[in-house]
Amino acid sequence: MKIKRFFAPDMRRAIIQVREELGPDAVILSNRRVEGGIEIVAAQEYDEALIGGFGNDTNDARAAGEASAQPDDKASDVDMSGEDETTDEVSADRPSQRKAPRIEWSQDPLLTSMQNEIKHLRGMLEHQLSSLAWAEVARNNPVKGMLMQRLDDIGIDRDVARSLIARVDEKTDGEHAWRQLLGLLAHGIRVTDDDILNSGGVVAMVGPTGVGKTTTVAKLAARYALRHGKRNVALVTTDNYRIGAHDQLVTFGRILGIPVYIASSREELAAQLRDLADKRLVLIDTAGMSQRDSRVDEQMGTLHECSPLLRSCLVLSANTQSRTLTEVVQAFAQVELDSCIITKLDEAASLGGVVSAVIRSGIPVAYIGDGQRVPEDLHPARAYTLISKAVALAQSLHPAFDDNHANYTEKMANAHV
Repeated sequence: MKIKRFFAPDMRRAIIQVREELGPDAVILSNRRVEGGIEIVAAQEYDEALIGGFGNDTNDARAAGEASAQPDDKASDVDMSGEDETTDEVSADRPSQRKAPRIEWSQDPLLTSMQNEIKHLRGMLEHQLSSLAWAEVARNNPVKGMLMQRLDDIGIDRDVARSLIARVDEKTDGEHAWRQLLGLLAHGIRVTDDDILNSGGVVAMVGPTGVGKTTTVAKLAARYALRHGKRNVALVTTDNYRIGAHDQLVTFGRILGIPVYIASSREELAAQLRDLADKRLVLIDTAGMSQRDSRVDEQMGTLHECSPLLRSCLVLSANTQSRTLTEVVQAFAQVELDSCIITKLDEAASLGGVVSAVIRSGIPVAYIGDGQRVPEDLHPARAYTLISKAVALAQSLHPAFDDNHANYTEKMANAHV
């Protein structure tokens, strides 16, 4: 059901607007005089069960339609339905024939503006309350305040920061508390220990556009070929959206001496995977999709229907905003993700967003990419590497960041977290 508000100098013109925009079956829900004329709220595909007592002028939508359809003699000769029956009588008989009607308020500019303003005010209020709360914590516990400030400098999201700081021993001094916190950060990142190149299988690279899926597929294929031989690896692309998308992977395959196959449908992909069952590693380069694209669920479902052995690997770009990363993870996690690969570390000004995303989601990190070279700029994920880079970037951007904590990098260099 669609609801919209109309303004006109008089009732006749208002009803004409309703008919022109919502059609002859529109139902008038309410009307009132305002400065400069008449305001009418009307509905298309009206469902009385959804509205109930809409508006202040009437107790039900039918009464509103009758009251507003003929407010004066001038308006009474306008036929909204185009038939002998009144508008609300025609519309009231139809809701039972419709399936799952819904109200679409977005058509009303006034309501949309109010909704956006409320969201903005809510965000501001939450931010201020959070800042006040942590200001109080900093006064009562300076060590926790210092830890929060440094995690802010790194770019760690507040929710992740608060959960980690709550686990720090309050009796320790600032130096030990910071080291303990960095250790908690590292332990919060799960890794897969180079499982794709060690175990092989059927692995699909999924994720938004522009995160480096095709280049990552080429890097993995090259490393696998060097380790296990070219005959044991094959590439498949399902990207039918970008112009020239196939050409890039085909070029990589030609350079590496690895066969590349194109699957344009679910059936073709399933057939290709059956034909490639003798390969130890099959890498699938999928089409990049926005996390808000309604086809994401369909894509993920299609992949897993084609092969029960298929594993999904989400590719995340380190230079993406934290909120966007959270949306991406939520969208692509509709079907279980086996791992993720973090790319473009060399382009990121902060790693706090991607670190927060993987800690919050619990998705294991398989590899990290820090350049365009194939296959040199791809490395097995190590939690201490991500945290060390995050600290180093924070130090470069925030001169006041305590240099003493750079010792964490050296002390963890021999660790395997």
